[in-house]
Amino acid sequence: MGARRLVGINAVGGIGPQMQPGRLVIPDQIIDYTWGRAHTFDDGRSGSLLHIDFTEPYDRELRLSLLEAAARAGVEHEPAAVHGVVQGPRLETAAEIRRMAADGCDIVGMTGMPEAALARELGIAYACVCMVVNPAAGLGDLPLSQAMMREILQREIRVVSSLLETLLALLPE
Repeated sequence: MGARRLVGINAVGGIGPQMQPGRLVIPDQIIDYTWGRAHTFDDGRSGSLLHIDFTEPYDRELRLSLLEAAARAGVEHEPAAVHGVVQGPRLETAAEIRRMAADGCDIVGMTGMPEAALARELGIAYACVCMVVNPAAGLGDLPLSQAMMREILQREIRVVSSLLETLLALLPE
């Protein structure tokens, strides 16, 4: 289809103390906890494996453009975070969140991998914007509520739409 850039929009749980519901995050790192997903387009038939540099899993230029767009649009955000990506569709246990916090994760979600790696294989710039819609398991005072998460998501999607409109005006053709 000719796409040169992709911006993933993710609903996530907050692990770090600053990652409260309603916070917008532009992560800079990923820890992949998923399994059983197709993680590559390379089937090995070419005789050599395609190794991608994943030191910075998100495209640097696209991330910087997102950060600039957020600043121009007046969108409050966290400019960096470690995004832990889990299998889903179930939410995590409190023990899993404690492990993820010890691993350095700031947020947790079910999307983002293998998307970032697959985009890198194809040479497509990829970055993401995460909306914190709930405290991660075991970190909130109240039980997780689907209604609460949907309410925050509906409110934050308007903010993300504004951010994306500003981003599109910044990007070259």
